[in-house]
Amino acid sequence: MPEHIYKKVELVGSSKDGVEDAIEGAIARAAETLRNLDWFEVKEIRGNIRDGKPEYYQVTLSVGFRVMDAEDMQKG
Repeated sequence: MPEHIYKKVELVGSSKDGVEDAIEGAIARAAETLRNLDWFEVKEIRGNIRDGKPEYYQVTLSVGFRVMDAEDMQKG
């Protein structure tokens, strides 16, 4: 039996404050409904420009979480 099985979900986070904020916001929201979050991978960074300056950042990322096994289910 393999040690861990993972599932990936794709999220898009956005922020006026920067890429890091967009990533942290997406992960924080995912953590509200998903268990066993283990890693993330940034897939794409984009944003819009206003008056020659970045106005908004948007980051597409995959978040990996461990699929629960029977032992995890017993723990609750």
